[in-house]
Amino acid sequence: MAQDGNHFCKVYFNQWSVPVMATCEANGVELGVQSFGDLADPLLLCIGGTTMLSWPDELCHALARGGRHVVRFDLRDSGESTTIDPLNPDYTLRDLAADAAALAVSIDPRPAHLAGIGVGAMVAQVATLDYPQAFSELTLIGSRPVAPGPVDPDLPDHDQSTLGQLFSRSMPDWADREAVASYAAEGASILGNSPENARQLAARVWDRTPDASAPVHMANQLGMVFSKLDCTPRWRERLGDITLPTLVVHGRKDPFFPLGNGQALAHEIPNAQLLVLESASTAIPASNIAEVAGAMLDLGRSR
Repeated sequence: MAQDGNHFCKVYFNQWSVPVMATCEANGVELGVQSFGDLADPLLLCIGGTTMLSWPDELCHALARGGRHVVRFDLRDSGESTTIDPLNPDYTLRDLAADAAALAVSIDPRPAHLAGIGVGAMVAQVATLDYPQAFSELTLIGSRPVAPGPVDPDLPDHDQSTLGQLFSRSMPDWADREAVASYAAEGASILGNSPENARQLAARVWDRTPDASAPVHMANQLGMVFSKLDCTPRWRERLGDITLPTLVVHGRKDPFFPLGNGQALAHEIPNAQLLVLESASTAIPASNIAEVAGAMLDLGRSR
């Protein structure tokens, strides 16, 4: 069990391959977490986007086998973290960044490798800028250097044809597990991801959703809370201040945050490495797990 003077992490981590599910109190909220690997290993903290399950099990296991203590966690209003009202969040993007920094310190006083995926990578960028002392390396997967909403003129926006297909569909009955899983599978086909993987993931997310209400289910499945979140002030202009070894991973076929967004991140963060997954869209394919894990592990060895 880990703690310091300001935060208390109510997690008993094991030292075997079986991942441990629990909660941590950090920055005044409860965060659902899952631990992989040996507590003695350096921490690699994975921000969910929005739930922790956006980080594939296989990737977490591969990182743990490589000598990292991997902890993935749910953002507020998702999974097993504090859930109040995702349609009217009373916190900001910077509160989510503070959550990540507080959680990292509560688990291990040593600086952590911070990793974010999708909108979680936006949180990771701000956390690294606001709490640089808490982190040792940074990995950003499938993201962009600006908040949700209108994109900067030099960045490629969402592919409108793809989004038209994605958001013209009728919403499922959020109380129906199979309907939600089918909705996710159809969306994955539109985005160019694996429908079967998406179906299984949506069912697992549904099973972990703490409230039967439609807004909470929708927030867990779609991350819609970010459309309501105060993400100001901008942080893109500060990216040059990041001094940590940084890895940017992006799918070449990503229609939601097209590749130019990842290229901008890698260009604007000093000495960042860019790993382009040639066959990937918005999800990490099983065929790329070993490559992504290897690049993340190499980043830690580069210090």
